[in-house]
Amino acid sequence: MLILLPPSEGKTAPRRGAPLDLAALSSPVLTPARERLLDALVGLSSGNETEAATVLGLGPSQLDLLTRNAMLRDAATARADRVYSGVVYDALGAATLSAAAKRRAASRVAVVSSLFGLVRLGDRIPAYRLSGDATLPGVGPVAGVWREALGPAVVEALGRGLLVDLRSSTYAAFWRPDRDLAARTATVRVLHEVGGTRKVVSHFNKATKGRIVRALMEDGRDPRTPAALAEVLRDLGWTVEVGGPGAKGTQLDVVVSEL
Repeated sequence: MLILLPPSEGKTAPRRGAPLDLAALSSPVLTPARERLLDALVGLSSGNETEAATVLGLGPSQLDLLTRNAMLRDAATARADRVYSGVVYDALGAATLSAAAKRRAASRVAVVSSLFGLVRLGDRIPAYRLSGDATLPGVGPVAGVWREALGPAVVEALGRGLLVDLRSSTYAAFWRPDRDLAARTATVRVLHEVGGTRKVVSHFNKATKGRIVRALMEDGRDPRTPAALAEVLRDLGWTVEVGGPGAKGTQLDVVVSEL
């Protein structure tokens, strides 16, 4: 099983640590794309402040992030599960997983990153600012770069297991499974139900996905099909409805009534 998570917009900048070493990251097949995007982001952030802020979607109070981006090659790094912050990662609580669950997470969980492509929780990265919908000068849309490069890395990391896709729509656009792989892909949608009405609520969606990953890592089972994953999640206490297979995989609706 390989679980794909979105990155967090907010990140915790490491105070100390070795500088970025792209060659040390997992999925080395992605190094050329990583180099290309890193060069473009550092160059943009080192140039005209107004242009860079516009491209990166930064407000007046966020201009310090340009300095951070400009220094990425020399910035301190830490484990990705300590750099990414926010609702998903707070709910996952990687630092407080049991020893066995941490070992499983190291091999079964990956983050789809706008700058690094596919990141394992133990990969050492700096804090950066680059949204998945950005278009970098000289490079074009970030999604377009990864659409060409990400597939082989995901397929290699997955092997013959089940792909559990928890990405948001922005990062799902980086790469989609082909027809054969879609047959062993589960996508997860979290629905908040109140008074018989269901809707997607961002906070519930993110927190529940983080808790699902945590529970799966602690549980230890390795389901091989979307239906088997649904059964595991039901055993763990969730209400799960299984949809039909589609081009993106089989959709599992996890229905929650409270956070």
